[in-house]
Amino acid sequence: MKITFYGHASLGIEVGGKHIIVDPFITGNPLAAKIDITKLKADYIFLTHAHFDHVLDVEAIAKNTDAVIVSNAEITTYYEKRGFRYHFMNHGGSWNFDFGKVKYVNASHSSSFADGTHGGNPGGFVIDTEDGNMREIPLSPMI
Repeated sequence: MKITFYGHASLGIEVGGKHIIVDPFITGNPLAAKIDITKLKADYIFLTHAHFDHVLDVEAIAKNTDAVIVSNAEITTYYEKRGFRYHFMNHGGSWNFDFGKVKYVNASHSSSFADGTHGGNPGGFVIDTEDGNMREIPLSPMI
């Protein structure tokens, strides 16, 4: 497993031959100015909540990569209406993806899109794979 910190709350995770991007806020983050989102690989985009500083680059990355957007029902429905692929998860639920098991857990925060659409309850992801889990893997610097 390789984890790359892109800045703010955004991470890239490579595991089991798959690429995951968590909360892609890259183009709006001056500290990530050197990252070209058109060159990022993504099979999945995991979203913890709908605030702009977590979802800013979702559509651009998903269009470029055909990534599956993973989040709660409200967030995935928002992107489904825009033609994107998705997989929704319920709090406390888990799913066996092709790279490992993901559990969707509660988070205490608000969640709404910039246009005012409610983003449901925020959450977090616990990712367990054959390579371990995120608690055991050191972060790589930004690319």
